[in-house]
Amino acid sequence: MAESVVGFLIKQLSTLLSQESTLLGGLRPDVQSIKDELGSMKAFLRQAEAKKDNDSQLQEWVKQVREVAYDTEDVLDDFAFRFARGDANGFCGRVGKIYNSIKNLKARHRISLEIKDIKARVVEISARHQRYQSIYGTQEIGHSTSHLANANCDIHDQALLIDEAKLVGIDLPKKELISKILDDHSHLKLVSVVATATATTTLNHGKTTLVKKVYDDAAVKKQFQSHAWITLSQHFQFNVIIKDLIQQLYEEIRQPVPPQVESMNGIRLSEFVRDFLKERRYILVLDDVWSLNAWETIKYVLPDCNTASRVVLTTRIADVASASCLESYGFVHEMKPLSYEDSWTLFCNRTFQSNDCPSNLEEISRKILKKCEGLPLGIVVIGGVLALKDKDKIDEWEMILRGFGGEVDGSSKFERIRRILLLSYNDLPHHLKSCLLYLSIYPEDYPIRNVDNLLHKWIALGFIEEEEGVIASDIATRYLKELINRNLIQVKDTWDDGELKECGLHDFLREIIVSKSKEQCFTAIATGYCTRWPDKVRHLAIHDFTDNPSQGFNSLKCLRSVETFGYEDPLTTSFLSKFLSGGPKFLKVLNLVGAELDNIPKEVFKLFHLKFLDLSYTRVKIIPKSIGQLQNLESLNLGGTTITELPVEVLKLRKLCSLIIGGEGDYSNNFTIRGFKSPDGIGKLTSLESLGSIEADSDKIVREIGKLIRLRDLSITMLRREDGKELLCSLLRLTNLRQLCIYSINEEETLDLQHSVPPRFGFLARLLLHGRLERVPKWVISLQSLSRLVLMNSELSGDENAIDCLGHLPNLVSLTFHRAYEGETLCFKTGRFQKLQRLDLGQLKRLRWVRMEEESMSSLQEFVIAGCKLMEGLPLGLRNLTELQIFLLLDMSDELIHKVQNLDKHSENYQTISRIPRVCTGHWMNSEWKTEFL
Repeated sequence: MAESVVGFLIKQLSTLLSQESTLLGGLRPDVQSIKDELGSMKAFLRQAEAKKDNDSQLQEWVKQVREVAYDTEDVLDDFAFRFARGDANGFCGRVGKIYNSIKNLKARHRISLEIKDIKARVVEISARHQRYQSIYGTQEIGHSTSHLANANCDIHDQALLIDEAKLVGIDLPKKELISKILDDHSHLKLVSVVATATATTTLNHGKTTLVKKVYDDAAVKKQFQSHAWITLSQHFQFNVIIKDLIQQLYEEIRQPVPPQVESMNGIRLSEFVRDFLKERRYILVLDDVWSLNAWETIKYVLPDCNTASRVVLTTRIADVASASCLESYGFVHEMKPLSYEDSWTLFCNRTFQSNDCPSNLEEISRKILKKCEGLPLGIVVIGGVLALKDKDKIDEWEMILRGFGGEVDGSSKFERIRRILLLSYNDLPHHLKSCLLYLSIYPEDYPIRNVDNLLHKWIALGFIEEEEGVIASDIATRYLKELINRNLIQVKDTWDDGELKECGLHDFLREIIVSKSKEQCFTAIATGYCTRWPDKVRHLAIHDFTDNPSQGFNSLKCLRSVETFGYEDPLTTSFLSKFLSGGPKFLKVLNLVGAELDNIPKEVFKLFHLKFLDLSYTRVKIIPKSIGQLQNLESLNLGGTTITELPVEVLKLRKLCSLIIGGEGDYSNNFTIRGFKSPDGIGKLTSLESLGSIEADSDKIVREIGKLIRLRDLSITMLRREDGKELLCSLLRLTNLRQLCIYSINEEETLDLQHSVPPRFGFLARLLLHGRLERVPKWVISLQSLSRLVLMNSELSGDENAIDCLGHLPNLVSLTFHRAYEGETLCFKTGRFQKLQRLDLGQLKRLRWVRMEEESMSSLQEFVIAGCKLMEGLPLGLRNLTELQIFLLLDMSDELIHKVQNLDKHSENYQTISRIPRVCTGHWMNSEWKTEFL
């Protein structure tokens, strides 16, 4: 981590020396000396950090380097804060009259003394570096020839690769578990999954992966009426877990959780769950149970009413597995390490992306594989490291082998896996280490769903190294992909088009990076029970905020980021004001999602270095004019608030890359979106890459959008017919767009999007058009990269060709028609929509029949029909959709639902429906879908 801090600091010093030499004045020689000394030590730091755990002197030296780097960064940021606050760009901006003002002379003198003191410390540390260098040499642990060839692979492909790799050797245990779950035993039965040998290694045998494959199996899904998956933390709270269970049970039946649940105590919650489940056949997975007491606490909630219900428990502790099964007609499945053959297959797939190993690497590969002892996590992680090594340089592979250390009698496999993960961590370039360690702020098992926000924070905190001609968001995305490729970040879920939807950390890896971050004063976590704020930490995460820490905020002056996750007490404006007044002035990231703030305290606008501000889903109603003071701001998220207008001062934020304001509707209000009024001159914000949702309340605003040539994501609302051609003229300039959403001013307004010179969107992947269309614009049909298309309120003519023209889009995987088609029949013809995975047909008022010809939509997995009240029967040719997994009939006529529910068991329709794993009907009630399985 010291290498990361020093690398970032050298970049900062270089910028200061090259751009602001006048501002430095007599300090320049000292700053140059500090930069040179740190630069000479940087090459040795990688080796020193890898070896320091076994050398206390080296450990102390690395700590001193890290501390002096942090202190230098603090002085530089203070320098910029005091002397470089102006309108110009650059590291410090222009000095102006502030430089010569008397009030800053004292501060300048103090900073000068601090820089000289730092210089002396650096010189002393550097002298010790020379001594260590003579002992250890200067050879770096070999990441230097690691390449990024695989890092740019599509995230979806990487997820599939990792998933398939983990499935090596899983077929037999999966079959065994399914047979135990689906046997004819009528009592509640518990199946425990645990690893053999050392109990603490269970995690690394892929127990969760195995159980997830069983849980998702179509045969298992169909046998149970209720399904739930609960992941237990080591220190779980009973009420939280039970409320999560209730939430899942009600989401499955598409009903809102009764409001009284929120105020129930543990006893009433238990009774509520028992009443809900007592006449249902249910399957519940309890993943990662740490103690027998945890099972004993939960089991009394689960009724045994002879419905053949099942509980599947995974644990890393053998005693928990065996003891939990004693009274529950249980079965213990002991997971074994992979066989040598399966281990070799997994290793080759992960390392070489094939079953073949180059002959020059086979011997060393088998030696490395032996160290993994058949543990899938170890094999996958070390394979991720080796995949980036030069296959012609065997010395780099031998260095990895040596990194495991010698054999130690009695050493646990837990420690072996820890070494593997640390080896993978140490192999990271310094910028990736910072990105990974920052994830330690998230709570255990926390799903990271706003991936764009994560990338914006990495950028704001300086973790992203600039590259000429490449924008920061692309570099950040590449970093994320490389961490995924190395199996250090897990892909949890993807969108239909393969884009990353949710990611997270393996809990074992999280333990390691939390420990690393704490050790290096990089991040700290303050829980709801925190009695004092941490000292000299750079990044603070507050889990379950309370407003009663026992001390002030002076210890927080080094903070660069503050993020909140959950609130026990309201985070009020007055508390935030006190927090910022007495503590951090160098904040770059402030994330207060969901806080009960009524307004933004003035102290926020004094944060000169602030680059990322997230106030989404707060109660803030107005953005004051002082927003213009945040001239370094790059990302502003006000989504889910009631803000409808921005002051003209926002145009001063020339570094702003992301501006998100507005809210979305639902099925009941035709998915109406709420946007914001922009001041004239929005085109001045030329750094914008994401903008939503801006109201097109004048043709001037529409023209201004054409100046934002870096835009990748644009949502524009309130568009009038007469502005359509002007918008297309603007879009002609926006050649970098990836996502585009256009909403008409009202339901009757036509979107005039035909044009003699159509826009050329080479990268556009997602398109939403909300408004009447005379026909599908020709330029839409030419979108080769389009993967997701939503047409709402289009009211296209009943001519089937109006829809058929979309069938040749080569990469379309998700298609939605909501009030978009006026015909009575809709036919999907042979050979059309070959990659389509999801189809939604909503409120097509005149539709009576849907027909799928053979070999149309051959990849479709999810089919939803909602609000098509005149439909007279099931879609014709439904049997042709051989890959279909989910079929939903929502808000349909009572006649159709009755017909479907009473199909003759010998009919073709019944046979077709019975082959689909999940078939549901439902109605929209009280702002929720209420559904039931057929």
